[in-house]
Amino acid sequence: MPLDQMSFQGSRLVDSQRGMMDRRIFSDEEIYREELEKVFAPSWLFLCHETVIPNPGDFFTTYMAEDPVLVTRDQSGPSKGKIRAFLNVCRHRGNRVCRADSGNASAFVCAYHGWTYGNDGKLIAVPSLREAYYDELETGKWGLVPVAKIDDYKGMIFATFNPDAPPLLDYLGEMTWYMDNFFDRHEGGIEMIGGMHKWVVPCNWKFAAENFAGDSYHVPWTHRSAVDARFNRPASEKPGRLVSTEQGHCILALSPGETADPLMPVLDTYEQKHAGAIRQRLGERRDLVNPIAGNIFPNFAILRTGSRTIRVWHPRGPNQTEIWSWAYVDKSAPQEVKDAIRLAGSRGFGPTGTFEQDDMDNWQECTATSRGVMSRRIPMHTAMGLGHEGFDEDLMAWASDTRTSESNHRAFYGRWAEMMDA
Repeated sequence: MPLDQMSFQGSRLVDSQRGMMDRRIFSDEEIYREELEKVFAPSWLFLCHETVIPNPGDFFTTYMAEDPVLVTRDQSGPSKGKIRAFLNVCRHRGNRVCRADSGNASAFVCAYHGWTYGNDGKLIAVPSLREAYYDELETGKWGLVPVAKIDDYKGMIFATFNPDAPPLLDYLGEMTWYMDNFFDRHEGGIEMIGGMHKWVVPCNWKFAAENFAGDSYHVPWTHRSAVDARFNRPASEKPGRLVSTEQGHCILALSPGETADPLMPVLDTYEQKHAGAIRQRLGERRDLVNPIAGNIFPNFAILRTGSRTIRVWHPRGPNQTEIWSWAYVDKSAPQEVKDAIRLAGSRGFGPTGTFEQDDMDNWQECTATSRGVMSRRIPMHTAMGLGHEGFDEDLMAWASDTRTSESNHRAFYGRWAEMMDA
């Protein structure tokens, strides 16, 4: 039976109180189009880290959902060094203006008709302006379309198309402390190393996001061969926690003192040497949990297990996701530590990584079965640990009793449903 407008309501598709979900949310084209409008367009979305565009005139091209975006750093005048973001769309006929992934430029020329824009987004040249437009085109009104808001947290640059969006710090809320465990453990923060991986997976973006949001349940099964081969440490018997906020941001945390780093002596020595300073910098909450993975709602994932990576789940229709991934390191770390992290990332994560290939196989199969006439009628089950979570005053977030739970799944999809109902 075709979906009617009422069936688009998130509360009809997701029952977070019972942990049951309609599998159409992973395969239906109409739901996906609503999702772009109601989930992605109003949200703060990750663009890049500031070290990707360190110098005046640097640029980086990315996406906000399926909208192409150009991120620039001003190179002259009183706003020199300021970071801006625009739709990467020519105002003339809608061609993508900048085709390069990154670089340094003072202007961007559309390949179709030559309309030219400065890196501040202003339209600065139009071929045949006098002869064809009779000097009647108001060029000041036809610059690149800027995002509604742009801001950064600890060097992580976010933007939104929603002029009524709350400030970025309010959007992130209590998740900022958990992000600090990844990006602000040492003075100077982090930097990206080794370029960027891009690959496409035939899966719905939400399967990837929920996995990083807090799926520790799959590790002993999905990644058993990798763990047995000592690519990573065996799972600990300590409980850990799953942590989530009302904005749908989620964190998977180990117990204090545990580590999820790969078995590399150089990393063990580095972490042990700085453990006390890191605890002092992050505060007493560090004695409660050790965050190792998470997903900033809706599609920005962070990882500090097996390697150190950040990634964006770019949606490409209900059945396809383009994944962009960077390795990051403490900027102040010695070179041998940076090299070890880069090597661990190549081995474990990325399109050919041991762990990544395991995950991709699961995500694509879950997506494929969601398209079947009969199988899509079977609800998705995310009720593990239901009733065994609550608001933790010390953690300032909702938390499960142990990390083997699906409380973060319910938080993630509950937020998704709220936005679909908005």
